[in-house]
Amino acid sequence: MKLSHLFMLSAAAVVPMGAAGAADPQVDVKTSMGNFRVELYPEKAPKSVENFLQYVKSGHYNGTIFHRVIANFVAQGGGYDEKNVEKPTRAGVPNESGNGLSNRRGTVGLARTGDPHSGNAQFYINFADNAALDPQPSRWGYAVFGRIVEGMNVVDDIGAVATGEYGPFEKDAPLKPVIIIRIEEVK
Repeated sequence: MKLSHLFMLSAAAVVPMGAAGAADPQVDVKTSMGNFRVELYPEKAPKSVENFLQYVKSGHYNGTIFHRVIANFVAQGGGYDEKNVEKPTRAGVPNESGNGLSNRRGTVGLARTGDPHSGNAQFYINFADNAALDPQPSRWGYAVFGRIVEGMNVVDDIGAVATGEYGPFEKDAPLKPVIIIRIEEVK
């Protein structure tokens, strides 16, 4: 086997989460603290990715905030505007937490309430490996549908902001709002 063929084989094996033979969709997230890029995994979480992209295309995320930031755990956003008013959403999507993707550092998942199928517009980013959010035989988990592929330093900066009580949030809210200026699909 030629060296160039060997290199192509080993390079292909490096992509841990992407779809075989197809480029996974990506979105650019522009925030008041900098930008990052998220790669989405429609083969593993088709309903979650479709739902997220519908919100992206409708402009839902433009001008929303990260309303919950817990250092070494998660940042949650996409549901409240800059005035801390919750934005209207569509119905929740079926929980896809059993898709084989784990809540590892840099992954993006669908936030939800105690109802496992209530995830709609809000998403979270894992600052650390959070296997406790993965499904267990006795309970639903939180569905991972993407991961940060560029700009993890920006995400880490978001994870280091001062938090506390702010607006309607009793705790864990950035004291200086972290604004999601816009999210756009990479073409």
